[in-house]
Amino acid sequence: QVQLVESGGGLVQAGGSLRLSCAASGRTFSSYAMGWFRLAPGKEREFVAAITWSGGNINYADSVKGRFTISRDNAKNTVFLQMNSLKPEDTAVYYCAADLSLGGSYKAEEYEYWGQGTQVTVSS
Repeated sequence: QVQLVESGGGLVQAGGSLRLSCAASGRTFSSYAMGWFRLAPGKEREFVAAITWSGGNINYADSVKGRFTISRDNAKNTVFLQMNSLKPEDTAVYYCAADLSLGGSYKAEEYEYWGQGTQVTVSS
């Protein structure tokens, strides 16, 4: 079992920055990959970024590449999403998820555990 708790969301103006955190507990954190997804009203869930257990392989959605950075601190059982140059279209509930297969996939169905989400709102 893995428990995930996101934090760091909020309201920010366009062009601003936020840093999301996801604290994990349960299974050994360094044994699985982590991903971030987002869900905006009226849209389907969207892959944002993923990182393998060691941080050696990272993937981003084209829509956030160059603006967002995913990282992890295995000693603190935490994964981060640094979001810069935020746009109104980044407004969504952001979820972290754990992929026990180590793959760090962009496919939501490959993630076994999910957090409760944190709201990010970017005003224009």
